[in-house]
Amino acid sequence: MISPPLRIVQVTDLHLFAESDRCLLGMPTLRSLNALITQLRQLRPRPDLLLLTGDLSQDGSADSYAHVQHLFAPLEIPTYWLPGNHDNIEVMQRSLTQFHAEKSFRCSNWQFILLNSQDPGCVHGRLSKESLQWLDHQLAENLDAPTLVSLHHPPFTVNSTWLDTSTLQNSAELLKVLDRYPQVKLVVFGHIHQEFQHQRKAVTYLGTPSTCIQFARESDEFALGKEDPGFRLIELYPDGTWQSQVKRVEFSYQRDLAATGY
Repeated sequence: MISPPLRIVQVTDLHLFAESDRCLLGMPTLRSLNALITQLRQLRPRPDLLLLTGDLSQDGSADSYAHVQHLFAPLEIPTYWLPGNHDNIEVMQRSLTQFHAEKSFRCSNWQFILLNSQDPGCVHGRLSKESLQWLDHQLAENLDAPTLVSLHHPPFTVNSTWLDTSTLQNSAELLKVLDRYPQVKLVVFGHIHQEFQHQRKAVTYLGTPSTCIQFARESDEFALGKEDPGFRLIELYPDGTWQSQVKRVEFSYQRDLAATGY
């Protein structure tokens, strides 16, 4: 018999505020997340694991993380998280007590590694020397397990002039580590608020839409996209193969088209 795949849902860039009615460029971020979770509840088969890949909060407040827990915890799906550039890591650690704190773990026969790419005080990302050494150690200790690595910032540019200034600044160092380990199959990230895919050797790199506003693709200047909020569904098979698709959530709001940033 063929074993069923491990079903992973990646959710990213929630940008919640302490105030439940606050908007980001016209988008009521808590309402859009609620609509997304309603769609998650309808997924069949049920997801085995939720992966939250940063910018859970826009203001770094304890109340914003309380909103995250309040919405996700009732799903009763194991939930893991990592920080984005807008997040306050210390507040996350104190607040997200109903989620799993591990950054390296195995589920079924797959290995998961969650990296902190936050460069404090900066929009762009950077992996510390310690993080890269830890990643190398985790991969060396789990050579037998197909592996999914996640972080917030993309290690590649996306052909968008303004957005490409805030990617991972030391991507070459990350890729140097990943290139050494053939068990790495997938690297998933957020930050760019759009769907993205890039192939490097045997590894596929996947960017996932935000649960709120989307950024226009291949834009020289800041611009909002017209796509709906979304999440990524990933199916991981025991033999190391995988399938993935982006799911969109219908949600209407009045975009702030005059915005020049956020």
